Amino acid sequence: MKKLELNAGLLTRNWALNLLGWVVPLSVAFVAIPYVVRGLGPERFGVLSLASALLGYFGIFDLGLGRATTKIVAECLSQGDFARLPQVVWTSLWSQALFGACGTLVTLGLIPVLVNHLLKISPGLLAETGTSLFVLSGSLCVVLAGNALRGVLEAAQRFDVVNYVKVPVNTSMFLLPAAGVFFHLTLPGIVWLLVAARVAATVAYLAACLCFFPVLRGNYLPHRASLRPLMVYGGWVTVSNLITPLLTYVDRFFIGSLVSMSAVGYYSAPYEAINRAWVVPATLAATLFPAFASLEASGSQGRLEDLCARSIKSLLLLSAPSLLLLAVFAKQILRWWLGADFAAQSAEVLQILALGMLINSASLIPFSLLQGVGRPDLTGIFSLVELVFQASLCWVLVKDYGITGAAVATLLRAVLDAILMFGAVFWLDSLSFPGLLQRGLRRTLAAVAVLGASLALVWFAKGPLLLQIPLAATLVLTFVLVCWTYVLDNRDRDLVTGTATHFRLVWSRAK
Repeated sequence: MKKLELNAGLLTRNWALNLLGWVVPLSVAFVAIPYVVRGLGPERFGVLSLASALLGYFGIFDLGLGRATTKIVAECLSQGDFARLPQVVWTSLWSQALFGACGTLVTLGLIPVLVNHLLKISPGLLAETGTSLFVLSGSLCVVLAGNALRGVLEAAQRFDVVNYVKVPVNTSMFLLPAAGVFFHLTLPGIVWLLVAARVAATVAYLAACLCFFPVLRGNYLPHRASLRPLMVYGGWVTVSNLITPLLTYVDRFFIGSLVSMSAVGYYSAPYEAINRAWVVPATLAATLFPAFASLEASGSQGRLEDLCARSIKSLLLLSAPSLLLLAVFAKQILRWWLGADFAAQSAEVLQILALGMLINSASLIPFSLLQGVGRPDLTGIFSLVELVFQASLCWVLVKDYGITGAAVATLLRAVLDAILMFGAVFWLDSLSFPGLLQRGLRRTLAAVAVLGASLALVWFAKGPLLLQIPLAATLVLTFVLVCWTYVLDNRDRDLVTGTATHFRLVWSRAK
């Protein structure tokens, strides 16, 4: 084993792999879900969706240990401290097993209440639903272990191996129900297939960890001294993990309480549409988090700042054109997608949320940096502040302005999040504002601002759509050419062409 060496080409390829790891399952879902819905019927599909969501959200029971494991393992690899790896990894896994067992007991006690009292389920489907949820609860330990083992591989920047496992497993979450429908399986039978896929993923991650880190084969016992840093770090991560879903749904709660449930529908549709754009910053953040931890542990301040600057620049350049176009053509897109009624009610919401997503995309980099340098306490505290801030704004704005007020509250919360995150990394001297500007961010912000202003003129002009579309396309093409020529430096261009060449070679070999 040798110390982990990071380079920009490796991180760029890993980001591209993570993006593909999201796109492939979503593409399969687009085809498979209609078949499953027709085969199961709306109610059984609803139960299966609930089961799949629970399977995905079981990770919250790990109390942040998965992310803590990734950070500490990344530090060990960057410092060459391989003797510490077994202590950290096996302590984390044994702790996950304990938390998983406790979580299983809790869920087993809640299932009868959930099935018989909280959910409105047809009498003929009660038994299948209860059995399916019992099967899921028994898999909790395996799911948590798989998340932790995947984090070990991510700490070593082995996102290639992670995606070799993750893409087939996530794809199977849609293909296996389709197979179950084809072979006329019951709901519990389909859930058993889903659980088996997650078990297979955990086994594959374990085999990969033992292969890449032979030191893990020796000592399988937990280490008491390693537990405290894992728990302290994981505790603050859990605060953020618990609050994030509340931040996601607090606006809809106020809309449903102060306006109407139909208004929730008019708000949720554009919200869910814009939320799909989150895949770009989320996959980059997943790639950068272990890299930030490694660079901080090795004291590479200059490389850390350079990586942040290039990451923010990449996110803005990738996200800005699509999100700004979405804002300009919000009414036309909603009319084509959901009809004239949604276009009239939700267009302003989509425009405001698109701007909020652009700001959020950039602020996710300092969020990952804060957790990477060991300050999850700040991200947890900021999440609490933002929850109070957004709830207060929603209470005031939703009453007077309805769903548009809720969208404004979300936008202002995104602005506050960016101020807090960037302010914290500047305060900790992890980054400097002049340093970011000197590394190409000044030209990036100028290019995005000019594109935004130009597209805003297209929107204000309100000309014929046949004129607006080619004009907007010309502006975006000009933006791309200007960015390639003046915003990106030689290193950026080499990374883009090198990554494209790498994947082209991989594709040709696969064929």
